[in-house]
Amino acid sequence: MAIGGFCIGTTEYVAMGLIQEIATDLSVSIPSAGYFITTYALGVTVGAPVLAILGVKLPRKSLLLGLMLFYGVANAITALANSPETMLLSRFIAGLPHGAYFGFASLVAADLAGQHRRASAIAQVMMGLTIASVIGVPFATWLGQTYGWRAGFEFSAVTALFTILAISFLVPRIKPCTSASIRKEIAGFKNIHMWLTLAIGAIGFGGLFSVYSYASPILTEYTGANVKVVPFALAVFGVGMVLGGLVAGWLADKHLNKTIVGVLVSSAVAFIIAALSMTEVYSAIAALFLIGFTVTGLAGALQIRLMDVAGEAQALAASLNHSAFNVANALGAFLGGFVISHQMGWIAPVWVGLALSLSGLLLFKLALSVEARSV
Repeated sequence: MAIGGFCIGTTEYVAMGLIQEIATDLSVSIPSAGYFITTYALGVTVGAPVLAILGVKLPRKSLLLGLMLFYGVANAITALANSPETMLLSRFIAGLPHGAYFGFASLVAADLAGQHRRASAIAQVMMGLTIASVIGVPFATWLGQTYGWRAGFEFSAVTALFTILAISFLVPRIKPCTSASIRKEIAGFKNIHMWLTLAIGAIGFGGLFSVYSYASPILTEYTGANVKVVPFALAVFGVGMVLGGLVAGWLADKHLNKTIVGVLVSSAVAFIIAALSMTEVYSAIAALFLIGFTVTGLAGALQIRLMDVAGEAQALAASLNHSAFNVANALGAFLGGFVISHQMGWIAPVWVGLALSLSGLLLFKLALSVEARSV
């Protein structure tokens, strides 16, 4: 299942690593190319709840296979896009199965691991997403810079095929919960605790994408790095994400709420350090590592919190977590592009990240307050 995360992570983030090449080929500005990232995220936001609800009664292994087949075909279509309009449409379609895949994969992992190792198991599934940042994205970025940006998406389509084979042979068959129903999943939309938890992810995680989306032009235009440094810098960013996700998963198994607070506070500090460190190549790369390490742990921790507060709407909650993080993707990419296009400077997206992390912390405090009053 982590291989599927690797495939999805490579595809989602490679658009950020190749944003300059895509913009040049399709004759749009870099901030306008950021909308291709935003559109993918909107596809995730729409597809996650719809596919989660429709698939709740299906065998989970078959569902994972179908979602990954959809994903591979959609990204092969992206590689054929020849205009900004077709690129926007193909990115939206490719985003549709993203959240549902991670949602059901997380449920399967939690079932296999047991109650006391849920966070660590989900972190291992998510590790595919973060390993993509270390290996998949830099490699696909290199492919795109060397052979044209379309090669990056062709690589993702091939990886989807390997994922299908791996799931077919290695993932056991797990039947859906006998008590699960579309009606119960839809009822989850009334759960205020679920919505507040999703809001924390949608806001608090956005800072990662406000920086990651524009890491390439920040490094080349502000830091003065050679464009060939970008794949290495993205790999270091990804190493931080892998390590941060694993550490946060381990901590979340011990104390969930303290871990969420710790992630949001440390990520705010990381953005401040990064804003002051982007003038030199080595300090800039170290700052990217720090951002990846601190912010990424929010994903697995909030996934567990959603499972705890969702009641019988487990599939909906698990999938919507990734809708929330892709709202963060869309929000971060949009705000990062907004401040750049309004001449606020290449470093402005880092300050956007600080504001979003602090906003996520305030939302979590609100969620705890609402939860305490409802007990």
